[in-house]
Amino acid sequence: MRKNNQKGFTLILSLVLLLVMSLMGGSLIVISSGDHQSNNTSDEYQQTFYVAEHALMEAEKRIINRMIGPWTNIATITTPPPGSSAEEITAHNNYIDQLRAVAIDGVARHTDGRDTPRNLVTPTATPCFNSFRNLIKNDGDGDATLVTDHFINVNFGDLIEPILNRPADVGLQADDADQETEYLKRFRYEFFSINVGSSAFKGAGASLKKTSTNAQRQGTAYKIYGCGYLMRNGADKNDYNNPEILIPLETLVILSS
Repeated sequence: MRKNNQKGFTLILSLVLLLVMSLMGGSLIVISSGDHQSNNTSDEYQQTFYVAEHALMEAEKRIINRMIGPWTNIATITTPPPGSSAEEITAHNNYIDQLRAVAIDGVARHTDGRDTPRNLVTPTATPCFNSFRNLIKNDGDGDATLVTDHFINVNFGDLIEPILNRPADVGLQADDADQETEYLKRFRYEFFSINVGSSAFKGAGASLKKTSTNAQRQGTAYKIYGCGYLMRNGADKNDYNNPEILIPLETLVILSS
């Protein structure tokens, strides 16, 4: 009678199964890590998009403030300089009284010095400015396209930092708030706008006020451009070149002249 020699078979089988399970476990770790990295990248793109939207809102607010006056604490409005005439002092006091009559918690729109933003500023050739392929960078004579304003490398983290300085208000521990602040400071935004000429402004709405109207009147159109940046980790605060993520957005607003 022959005897089957199977000594060591169990050890070999165990080693093979261990190898297979190790490969499966490693594959699952790689897949999980890839999904986690993909989710992080997706979140970063989404957050940068929100920063770009904020840039558009800041640009629109800038134009509106220039046209109808910025919100200002009345107590901070400077008085006429020494040597001003009695008429100038009286006019200033009357103006302050008018503002106080419509102020909310001492704040009203400071209408002195209003203007219609025009294309008088030479823009800087930033990554954001160069990312708009449909924007004519210069005219036929080689002169650069002018804009009404161009705000560069505005740090989004500096805007949010006062909130994170009170971590308990946002449900964070102090250390987590510091880390979040440093992360948010990697986000920057930029905006500029171009006066594109006259356009019909329709001031319609849901108001039933007797003086409301849907009649069209002359307005001024502005093409607004904004970008959100996510800078690389460790980038200098003054650096806005070579961003890790750059998202450009544009919109058109028409304001009553």
